[in-house]
Amino acid sequence: MPENPTFVLVHGAFANSFSYAPLQAELALLGHRSAAIDLPGHGFEATFPAAYQAPQDLTALAAEPGAINGVTLADNVAHVIKALERAKRHGPTVLVGHSRGGITITAVTNARPDLVDHLVYVGAWCPVDLPVGDYYAQPEMAGTDQAAMAAALHGDPVALGLMRANFRTSSAATLAGLKKELAADLTDDEFRVFLNTFQPDENLDVGTEADRAQAATWGSVPRTYVRLAGDASMPTAVQDRMIREADALTPGNPFGVRTLEGSHLHWLAHPERAAALLAELAPA
Repeated sequence: MPENPTFVLVHGAFANSFSYAPLQAELALLGHRSAAIDLPGHGFEATFPAAYQAPQDLTALAAEPGAINGVTLADNVAHVIKALERAKRHGPTVLVGHSRGGITITAVTNARPDLVDHLVYVGAWCPVDLPVGDYYAQPEMAGTDQAAMAAALHGDPVALGLMRANFRTSSAATLAGLKKELAADLTDDEFRVFLNTFQPDENLDVGTEADRAQAATWGSVPRTYVRLAGDASMPTAVQDRMIREADALTPGNPFGVRTLEGSHLHWLAHPERAAALLAELAPA
């Protein structure tokens, strides 16, 4: 075991370490250690307002404070670095990010490339040439239904100091839109289970130009991009664009590219192939 890597798993927006439980079970059965990180304000630090429960009080939900207000990308980075410092005592580390978690693992590796032996993005943001928000205006994102995601948002982000989503909405149209974007290939029951692992609040900070991939630090670490072929929320065209931009930044250290079939969330609900792929990437 001392020679085996530790997979450090960083979740996406509105998610937490619970999302990775099935994947961690598969990795363990393959003989690998893993640590799923709850970013600040996530997991048991999250706010679940009473108004979010059933019966919902939507007026109160739009105004109730959330603990994640004020949490920054820098806070996320510092938190993951502490976890990597502990994991590194036991051998190599593989830092894995999904979705918005890609922003965090990019900034972490900018700051401490010495703590990461292999960097893995799974359908994750890897901002290189543009701020994350600007990618949404690019032609590669034209096929996404951004209104479907926006329909789940609740309250004024400026007033709350956070993004709040009502994943327990009774709106059939909103739920159908979310399922189409995130998990079209899951059953309705699987999708509802996943929604109930989500938390309502997410922080607003997606970083600055300094948090995009930096050639001298981030670019020195071996890396793999795992494309999600059926991802409607982040189409493969966007994933491929970020791969191209990263490879142009550090042509001597290009992405290794792998592909998993399925939606944005399918690999987490059905993790066997993903665990086997990650195991193949483990440093010797």
